[in-house]
Amino acid sequence: MRLLHLGLLISDLLGRIRPISIAPALLGMAAIGAWPWGQMALQAAIGVALGLFILGDGISLSLLPRRGRSYGPVTPPLLALALLRMTVAFALGSLWPTPPVAAAAVAVQALLTAVQVYATWVEPFRLTVTPLEVASPKLQQGERLRALHLSDLHFEGWTPRERQLLDIARSLAPDLIFLTGDYLNLSSVDDGEAHEGARALLAELASLAPTYAVIGSPPVDRAGVVPEIFAGLPIRWLNDEVAEVEMKGHRFHLVGVRCTADHRRDGARLRSLLPGPPKAFTVLLYHSPDLFPPAAELGIDLHLAGHTHGGQLRLPLFGAIVTSSAFWKRYEAGLYRRGGATLYVSRGIGVEGKGAPRARFLAPPEVVLVVLRSAIA
Repeated sequence: MRLLHLGLLISDLLGRIRPISIAPALLGMAAIGAWPWGQMALQAAIGVALGLFILGDGISLSLLPRRGRSYGPVTPPLLALALLRMTVAFALGSLWPTPPVAAAAVAVQALLTAVQVYATWVEPFRLTVTPLEVASPKLQQGERLRALHLSDLHFEGWTPRERQLLDIARSLAPDLIFLTGDYLNLSSVDDGEAHEGARALLAELASLAPTYAVIGSPPVDRAGVVPEIFAGLPIRWLNDEVAEVEMKGHRFHLVGVRCTADHRRDGARLRSLLPGPPKAFTVLLYHSPDLFPPAAELGIDLHLAGHTHGGQLRLPLFGAIVTSSAFWKRYEAGLYRRGGATLYVSRGIGVEGKGAPRARFLAPPEVVLVVLRSAIA
């Protein structure tokens, strides 16, 4: 967690530097990547190719905010991509400095460009709907109850993703909406315009169905900021409390626990809210999946969480590299069960802020449609 915060701090500092100011460093990386290829012709070809690919990265990343797709700084991801390109070219040139391998190296660089474009221009806006049906004998034999679980909005400005979210939410016609934190972006915590936009988005969502919300990560959902965004909206704020919900013949408990990023302390507060195993069907709203072990021990039926973004950038076959969870990959995304308890970790809607890339790869944004029904058919 500390390494992640350090990385965000460094990337934030780099984000204040204009991309044109690091042009000499980028050219130097292209030259370093070309150096091991030995033959002057191969060195020139690899150097020029690297320079063009890096220039393409810069153009692509610079167009994102201008086209209203995302609003992150260009320099940090541009440097990271240039470093990756340099490393690949240098490694291949050191091992096999031949013309066929040089052609393969250029193909690999083209593949990196395709991944970069997809991860920044396509996948962050490929909003998916995941159905989750939870059956329990604790629920009455009434109609099925449809609840939308939305997490990690990370609003920093209107993009096609937020507009698509509203269209999807309207089309799903939920009975309830559950919000599990991180409403702003690390870059928009002090941005008044982003506050107004986030409030407008939340107001539109809350107009669709009764809405319940909990706080997200303390640095993102700052105590003096987020409550003001929610002020006056028809949203029930669950701040270490239990609400009894009656809907469509069902009666269940909704537990909301404030996230402090200390799962042990938060777990103690959860235990104080539920001194004994609940008899009614119980849903826990807590930003992080890190409370699932104590939630399962307490007899909570369903824990809805986010926070991990599913890793946001995932490797094939391996999955998430970073999850910001105390359990790392144990609850990185999706469905988990323990005894009679169910945990669903949403990949969330938005992306990290500061100098982090506004990108997703193999972790598309997600709306979870939770269907609650009686287990007695």
